[in-house]
Amino acid sequence: MSMVTSHGDAGLVRGLQERVAAAQPAEQVRRLGDWWLRYTETSSWWVGTVLPHGTADRAELPELISAAEHFYVSRGAVPRFQLSPGACPAELDDMLAARGYRRSGPVSLRTAHTAEILARARPTGLDAQLAEFPSQEWFAVGRAIHGNDPAAEQPLLARNTQQSAFVSVRYDDEVIAVGRAAVDTGWAGVFGMATLPRARGMGAASAALGALASWAEARATGSMYLQVEAENETAVRLYTRMGFTELCEYHYRTAPAADR
Repeated sequence: MSMVTSHGDAGLVRGLQERVAAAQPAEQVRRLGDWWLRYTETSSWWVGTVLPHGTADRAELPELISAAEHFYVSRGAVPRFQLSPGACPAELDDMLAARGYRRSGPVSLRTAHTAEILARARPTGLDAQLAEFPSQEWFAVGRAIHGNDPAAEQPLLARNTQQSAFVSVRYDDEVIAVGRAAVDTGWAGVFGMATLPRARGMGAASAALGALASWAEARATGSMYLQVEAENETAVRLYTRMGFTELCEYHYRTAPAADR
């Protein structure tokens, strides 16, 4: 597992994770010091996790954890923490484990220079179309691959205030791959990448990433980031081939009530 090795890396991890939270905004966000308590009733569960960022003395952590737990339980939700190395208090992971929180993940946080992605993008002959807003076909591919409910995803995207682009890759007039990018202070985050199984191996995902990188470069955005499940070997190989390198792996801790 990649580890954060410097304060600069830790600051970058924190900054990127908070950009992710802005690009995938929860329905409610409460700040508890440096912690972000995020609640969502309809969006994917990871949109509603705690970002326990910053430093805190070990003696402060039980009170902070209890306050976060109250925030979720009072809304009928299960507390979940997203733990990124260097960005969170070092003792927090063990403390949550001692309280019975279940670990899941890991997820790989990866970055690349926009120019590097463009240099590695190969012509595929596929038609990659960019749009300011997602089409019904765009939603349909995401639902087919990730199970995303458009009725929940549409409000999430409407809450996003960042400039965004939605890419749809077509073959024989059918959308076979999709993705999204959102620009935030020099970085473009990549989200919602999905390719239909029958279209894999055609270069559709590479075409989508190349189109999003071109869009980002036109907006003077020199760096891009994304997150991918570390065990998704096919996706990891694709992103490595396109120039993304791992900054760190992070994981989640979920309160025991989620197992009942």
